[in-house]
Amino acid sequence: MSDAELVLRSTRVITPEGTRAATVTVSAGKITAVLPYDAEVPAGARLEDFGDHVLLPGLVDTHVHVNDPGRTEWEGFWTATRAAAAGGITTLVDMPLNSLPPTTTVQNLRVKQDVARDKAHIDVGFWGGALPDNVKDLRPLHDAGVFGFKAFLSPSGVDEFPHLDQDQLAQSLAEIAGFDGLLIVHAEDPHHLAAAPQHGGPRYADFLASRPRDAEDTAIATLIAQAKRLDARVHILHLSSSDALPLIRAARAEGVRVTVETCPHYLTLTAEEVPDGASEFKCCPPIREAANQDLLWQALADGTVDCVVTDHSPSTADLKTDDFATAWGGISGLQLSLSAVWTEARRRGHGLEDVVRWMSERTAALVGLDQKGAIAPGRDADFAVLAPDETFTVDPVALQHRNRVTAYAGRTLHGVVKSTWLRGERIVHDGEFTEPKGTLLARPQ
Repeated sequence: MSDAELVLRSTRVITPEGTRAATVTVSAGKITAVLPYDAEVPAGARLEDFGDHVLLPGLVDTHVHVNDPGRTEWEGFWTATRAAAAGGITTLVDMPLNSLPPTTTVQNLRVKQDVARDKAHIDVGFWGGALPDNVKDLRPLHDAGVFGFKAFLSPSGVDEFPHLDQDQLAQSLAEIAGFDGLLIVHAEDPHHLAAAPQHGGPRYADFLASRPRDAEDTAIATLIAQAKRLDARVHILHLSSSDALPLIRAARAEGVRVTVETCPHYLTLTAEEVPDGASEFKCCPPIREAANQDLLWQALADGTVDCVVTDHSPSTADLKTDDFATAWGGISGLQLSLSAVWTEARRRGHGLEDVVRWMSERTAALVGLDQKGAIAPGRDADFAVLAPDETFTVDPVALQHRNRVTAYAGRTLHGVVKSTWLRGERIVHDGEFTEPKGTLLARPQ
């Protein structure tokens, strides 16, 4: 402990072994020890005592659309990473679409990295994209450090990122399986979507009917079958349909290498409460009914769903029209995700240790970031300090997102992030930010 530069102390530190009063020592941006609460502070070390506030590992959000470059009026690395830091997130992995160019070649990856480098308030990694015509680019992208490859099985909503049909899925997945990469998939079947009623207009019930559960279920079954055939690693993005859970459980029992995420909006918002015309609630797949939500929570509790990520997908306010058919589909959740999930988790009898497992430990493990996701010796000194019993009412004006449209406006949430730390440096404190200190991350080799 003699080389410690920084000592953090709290009566509630969430560690892999549980929550306890502890003293955490930090040197050169790394955690060097987790010691008893009353451990002596070495000479020359700076002590930060958080009292009864909870010290938890910084969250790792592996599903974020930053949209930079090309659609920076929608979001950008400066604003997205500030919003993330304000919400206790210290690492994000950026999706390959909604930026121009999309991250589908090594050259395009370099463009995005150059844009992000000086704007990142937190650590940032990148997903690559799998398109019908870029199979040849997948291995070079893998070698260049992307964490895996995003694909759609139905139209993505942007022309420059077309979806894969079943033959193209098989071809891309075979290539990715050849180097044991990870394919992450927006799983909705286009034929089921095309067959669903498409009324348009402001009624949420009509929009919900246009994105039926069986579209998700069928696409997930297709993906599982291909993953089983190829012994490939696949990850199901933003699961909303609880009807797919038996398929996933059965696949796991057969040894299929499939992981699953869901999102705060599916866990905290319900179809019954979405007002007509309120397209700030629109996302694809959609927010479903309360009974469906209960089953998603059960699947989180039993491990069928591995993790919770934001799928932060903002747009300019003018694209959030009152017609659910034409409004942009995406929910901005970076800054509020921890508080939103904790509010509902505590109501359902879960503890902060569960939230940390879903939003930090397992997301870090998904992308192989062994230095993230836990308060343990050798890990990066990334922390969030949370007052879990304090509440606040969501005011869009207080958000750091570029476009302050939120489905959480007016909601009272539990859990106030007091400060966020990146590799032993405090980057946010009571709403005040340092200059960007984030690092661009590559997949561990």
